Amino acid sequence: MRILFLGDVVGRSGRTAVIEQLPRLRERYGAHFVVVNGENAAGGFGITEQILTELLDAGADAVTTGNHVWDQRETLIFIERHDRLLRPINFPQGAPGRGAGLFKAANGADVLVINAMGRVFMGDLDDPFRAVDREIEACGLKRGADAILIDLHAEATSEKQAMGYFVDGRASALIGTHTHVPTADEQVLNRGTAYISDVGMCGDYDSVLGMSKEEPLSRFLTKIPNGRFQPALGEATVSGVGIEIDDATGLATAIGPIRLGGRLSPAEPKFWVRAASPA
Repeated sequence: MRILFLGDVVGRSGRTAVIEQLPRLRERYGAHFVVVNGENAAGGFGITEQILTELLDAGADAVTTGNHVWDQRETLIFIERHDRLLRPINFPQGAPGRGAGLFKAANGADVLVINAMGRVFMGDLDDPFRAVDREIEACGLKRGADAILIDLHAEATSEKQAMGYFVDGRASALIGTHTHVPTADEQVLNRGTAYISDVGMCGDYDSVLGMSKEEPLSRFLTKIPNGRFQPALGEATVSGVGIEIDDATGLATAIGPIRLGGRLSPAEPKFWVRAASPA
């Protein structure tokens, strides 16, 4: 099975690139299942129902979020209508929506997607390790799910790495999001879980984490806010990873970076591109 994961979609530039390119990428790679993190899609802060619908229509099977999930107040209402939109599973009890879902892939496989949020340098949430563990125990690999993908939205690389080893051999992939900068540590861990500390963002990299440079730079220099952060509007790089899953075990056999368009050096999973038709 082939899983495509795209990192945090930031603003109009990022969502336009994803919506335009995702149908082609899904066909080019032969992806059976696609996850997109959409928590920064609405002007850099949160997601609207219209944007969610556009991402799903473009080919996303599930949309994950993170610390900005409630920045658009309407999300508190419409998340209850959309099973394919996830919020962090370790939010306090009673939060609307859900943090995990079992979805059908194009090849008929059942894919469990878990969205969790770290606590180091982040909000004071419930323990993500125990929350993820409970979900895996309830619906384990080859016991309830053919593949398990975890989006850990976290600031600290150490917390992401620790979670990777915590689920190694029990999940197909642990994908780090939130920092908007792609890391180069994609690997398959010893027991078969694909891992990367951060997939990066789908947005304009001529920016400060997807935001126009002027306001962040001014705040670093003066410590005085002069206005709202505004997403950069230049050409976006679509950043993510491709993951190859062994159908027999549900564990990963390969993971490779995806960087297309914009300013970053291009990259595609070599194990997919060899068999893909020309772009």
